[in-house]
Amino acid sequence: MRELKGKTAWVTGAGTGIGAAAALGLAKAGCQVVLTGRRAAPLEEVADGITAAGGKAVVKAADLTLWESVERVAREIQATFGRIDILFNNAGVNVPDRSWARLGPDTINTLIQGNLTSAAYCSHAVLPVMRAQGDGQIIHTSTMAGRIIAPISGPIYTAAKHGLVALSHTINLEEGENGIRSSVVCPGAVATPIMEKRDPPEPPEELARMVQPEDLAEVIVFLASQPPHVCINEILVTPTHNRGYVSQMKAHRSR
Repeated sequence: MRELKGKTAWVTGAGTGIGAAAALGLAKAGCQVVLTGRRAAPLEEVADGITAAGGKAVVKAADLTLWESVERVAREIQATFGRIDILFNNAGVNVPDRSWARLGPDTINTLIQGNLTSAAYCSHAVLPVMRAQGDGQIIHTSTMAGRIIAPISGPIYTAAKHGLVALSHTINLEEGENGIRSSVVCPGAVATPIMEKRDPPEPPEELARMVQPEDLAEVIVFLASQPPHVCINEILVTPTHNRGYVSQMKAHRSR
């Protein structure tokens, strides 16, 4: 395992959920963490929590669906810290009206830009820096919907997350010889604010059985802590009470 003290980590979607938990975990491991999301207020709250825990955090609010904003933040990080060691591409979005019958052009655009374009922009922004360093770790939050076709997440979210899985593997294909590693994490159900976008929203008892953001934060720190010669390409993480498996077994037993 490599030492993370003094490493610079850029965390997107850092205001809530997995991003906030991972930012705190990376800071506790010794990283100086840059927090990015659309809204400054929740980012400041996360930064305050990191500072209270003895860590270092900087807030850089930005709309990651705009290349100019992404480029600006990457440039500012490099100017401030001199390097970018870790990018955690965690920003993502879903909508309640997610079936083909209910989608519109605006929501299609929102889902693709929020889940795939933003990750591509951030990766593109840090790759030149990491190439020059001869070292870098990019971690992406996809989902089980990025590996399995199912109705609950919606077709465009599913397509975008499949694209994110492919994006991660192509970074390893082209950039591994430059010392850059890319890992994609595909969680099953995680108790994050995005669950409020489901129709109907998940009840508290189901949220309690899901993977928690803090669980994923430990996975992110583990990935970031791998030595430079090790690349963990992909990880699947699900709740022990996996509802997909439960429904399959119920159907099997009812035969």
